[in-house]
Amino acid sequence: MSEHDSLEYLSNLRHSCAHLLAAAVMELFPSTHRTIGPSIENGFYFDFEFQEPLTDDDLPKIEAKMHEIVKSWKGFEKQELSAQDAKDEYPGNKYKHELIEEFSEHGKKKISFYKSGSYRDLCKGGHIEHPDQELKFFKLTSLAGAYWKGSEKNAMLTRIYGTVWPTQAELDVYLLQQEEAKKRDHRKIGRELELFFIDDMVGKGLVMWLPKGTILRDQVEKLAKEKEHDAGYQRVASPHIAREELFLTSGHLPYYKDSMYPPMEMDDGTYYLKAMNCPHHHRMFLFRPRSYREFPIRFAEYGTCYRNELSGTLQGLLRVRGMTMNDAHIYIRKDQIKDEFKKVLQLTQEYFDIFGLKDYWFRLSKWSPAHPEKYINEPKNWEYSEQMLREVLQEMKVKFVEVDDEAAFYGPKVDVQFKSVIGREETMSTIQLDFLAKARFNLNYIDSEGKENNDVFVIHRAPLSVHERFMAFLIEHFAGAFPLWLSPVQVAIVPISQDQHEYAATIQQKLDKQGIRVEVYGEAESMQNRIRKAAGQKIPYILVVGKKEVEDGTVSVRQRGSKESTVVKVEEFASKVNEEVNSRVI
Repeated sequence: MSEHDSLEYLSNLRHSCAHLLAAAVMELFPSTHRTIGPSIENGFYFDFEFQEPLTDDDLPKIEAKMHEIVKSWKGFEKQELSAQDAKDEYPGNKYKHELIEEFSEHGKKKISFYKSGSYRDLCKGGHIEHPDQELKFFKLTSLAGAYWKGSEKNAMLTRIYGTVWPTQAELDVYLLQQEEAKKRDHRKIGRELELFFIDDMVGKGLVMWLPKGTILRDQVEKLAKEKEHDAGYQRVASPHIAREELFLTSGHLPYYKDSMYPPMEMDDGTYYLKAMNCPHHHRMFLFRPRSYREFPIRFAEYGTCYRNELSGTLQGLLRVRGMTMNDAHIYIRKDQIKDEFKKVLQLTQEYFDIFGLKDYWFRLSKWSPAHPEKYINEPKNWEYSEQMLREVLQEMKVKFVEVDDEAAFYGPKVDVQFKSVIGREETMSTIQLDFLAKARFNLNYIDSEGKENNDVFVIHRAPLSVHERFMAFLIEHFAGAFPLWLSPVQVAIVPISQDQHEYAATIQQKLDKQGIRVEVYGEAESMQNRIRKAAGQKIPYILVVGKKEVEDGTVSVRQRGSKESTVVKVEEFASKVNEEVNSRVI
């Protein structure tokens, strides 16, 4: 890997371009107040307080100024200033003054600045050596609003996003990916195909699934239930709320309180909307005494949870306030960790094979003995469990990486990392091992010697992630052109004229009785318009029926993506569709 391919270089390149953006803004709009400009994945941003509103039309002008300025930037020179001198650099800028107070520890320490050309800014460093040569291939991509320090209690600033790459070719590839991302945006496709919407009167981040979207959602849930039944899971259902005592016992209160909805005071105590399913499942485990012979005990639930996300962070289905998880909690003995974890990973891979998802890998997150305050104090369990998870990944011969000091506080975890069709890397799901729940909930069983044993381990797993997030992923992955078994409408029937409406209705009834999802496009408009509408809905099969088809008891079949048609008997077509659906062909 060359220097220019390293993550450190890309981060420095992007942060340097953020400086360049700010320099151009300050020349064009000198009364603007600067705040912060970090590098982010695939680019950078800078937050400003403008005196007059900025529009997208201003971005080309800022870009041109950036290209003009960078010619004089020969490097980045570090300088150190006292807190007072630093504040003098930003007259009237309360945001920079606040940062200076924080970074200087209220005037006790000097503050580092970096200067390039005539531009100087508060900065801790991380730049490229030759900006005049290396800062060439950039693009300002969008504007957004952003609260100062991410808090809705603070002022709303204007955020300018940009991207920068070492070469023009890399910039071109990224911009093409972004164009493709716009076409595949699940929010856009969700509206066009009438899958879901989010209604302000209902509330931000609360998804309303329309009939077609509910079919898609139900098909995924049906698959999960079938697979989990075959894998020995028992389905359970838990309430959406619980008493405060449950979340105090689990440890979610007070530590997770900010992410939970406010408490509800009832006549018999204080209740919360649940933000997770595990405490309910632990109580189900304790419903009666357990024997060592019962293990593993696998409780599965598509449980709906609620999290109090800030409105500014919500993003379609990717980040919501009401979410339904493909959740399960598996209660195991210590000697079962390896085998059960392997089964969970194998089930995860089975799902991905069915959906045709291939570009993924695993990430083993471990504890750090150097930071014992962050983790439950059970060194032997940490060492043993991490080794078991490592052996599982090695024996399965899957691609994985190990990272230190990123485990959950109660046990190691394996994240499933995906590269989407538009080049975005994201975490699809997480499989976590937990050896803290046993202490908080007194989980125990009667062992082979008839003694009470509290060495109960728990695997938290949701291989299909949060339902809403996974739906977003599928919508974008298939660009709305879902495989037949997932498609909300599988067949469209288009009668050539009014004379074939009765025959079309008869075919619809026959297919419907066989469980095939079908609609008739019989509006009073041209046949070609009706075919275009059905194609626009990305329906897998379009059946055109005219006088000859009525006489012969046939249909003219056009498959999505093909201009060719074939004529077959209705029964033959239905049989083919059912075979394709049952095999879940991609």
